[in-house]
Amino acid sequence: MPTLILIRHAQASFGAADYDELSALGHEQSRALGQALKALGIVPDAVCLGAQKRHRQTWEGINQALGHIVPPRILPGFNEFDFSGLIEARYAGRARPDNLHTERRAHFKALRETVLEWQQGEISDPPESYAAFAARVRTARTEAMSEGHETVLVVSSGGAIGQTVGDVMGAPADAMIRLQLQIKNCAMARLIVTPRAEHLSTFNETPHITAANEARLLTYS
Repeated sequence: MPTLILIRHAQASFGAADYDELSALGHEQSRALGQALKALGIVPDAVCLGAQKRHRQTWEGINQALGHIVPPRILPGFNEFDFSGLIEARYAGRARPDNLHTERRAHFKALRETVLEWQQGEISDPPESYAAFAARVRTARTEAMSEGHETVLVVSSGGAIGQTVGDVMGAPADAMIRLQLQIKNCAMARLIVTPRAEHLSTFNETPHITAANEARLLTYS
């Protein structure tokens, strides 16, 4: 059955001037995932990436093991929503928590609250409406499978993957952020795609994580 494999990017540079850049650990994670995919015999017929740097860098690390020679398609619909811009829009003219963009606990608490308000239309002038985000992610999935390939691998981000899983499962909108915050770096979700429907096969797989490397390689942001 045609399968869409969604992979969250490897660890990015939280708290740095450019978040959209893999950390040294992120590069290691992506290479480890590529080796695990090769060991599992997963050979994609096609590869699609969001347009962000961390998506491309994650794929480059994976592909060191896979050796896929066809250039990936770039589908910006798989980009993450602009979480920094969204948080800034929420706190415009309001007091904000200390260390909002540098302390993980404060950041992710604010992110969860912000996304819930965004979905309810309670944030003025967001960078993108929630409805537009949901629609572009859905369209990107259709585009990724439009060429009739049997196995399509996509590198994307946690929000887009959480939105996809919630959408496919028919979950309420607020499931997106709850799913997003569970997704590990370089984790995979697999969808079986038929002409009539999409079916979730697996979620948050980490074939590159073992008992020997878990303490080092398992991250969430």
